[in-house]
Amino acid sequence: MFTGIVEELGTVVERAPRLRVGCAEVLTDLSEGGSIAVNGVCLTAVEVAGDSFAADLAPETIGRSNLGDLMEGSRVNLERPVTPATRLSGHIVQGHVDATGEIAAIDSLGNGNYWLKVRVPQALDRYLVEKGSIAIDGISLTIAAITGAVVGVTVIPHTFANTTLGRARVGSRVNIEVDVIAKHVEKLMRR
Repeated sequence: MFTGIVEELGTVVERAPRLRVGCAEVLTDLSEGGSIAVNGVCLTAVEVAGDSFAADLAPETIGRSNLGDLMEGSRVNLERPVTPATRLSGHIVQGHVDATGEIAAIDSLGNGNYWLKVRVPQALDRYLVEKGSIAIDGISLTIAAITGAVVGVTVIPHTFANTTLGRARVGSRVNIEVDVIAKHVEKLMRR
């Protein structure tokens, strides 16, 4: 389980045969077999070196996320899993991406704040509510507006500067994970 609070920006140093990410902070307690969220996707570190880790990408992961689009030099959001004593600063993020969305707009609101609009698949609409949570590329964000298939969120200066959103462009694919609690409630209500 993750919180959606990005700890570090890593850099893809190799794409094949395994995804290798250069980083520093998240390596301090990462060991082989440990979980790590990369752009919000829970991966298993299969190799840990002094300045990087490697992970295998399953066909399901490539098909459901934007990790297949990464190239050498791409920047990625990294987060280690929570521990029982960790504060839950964001929201419950499993690292199980539901689909990808597309950045529709990134507009400056002044003072380093941005209004981000993301087009999400219609199938996820039923899990999205204003003031609810959404993970975009593994970043815990609060939904401020929903207009059709477009979700709007405010991005504060810290998040813009310390995540991949600071480098995102209109048309970019982003990983979307909706609130798992909403999915459980839906299933219970059907019964």
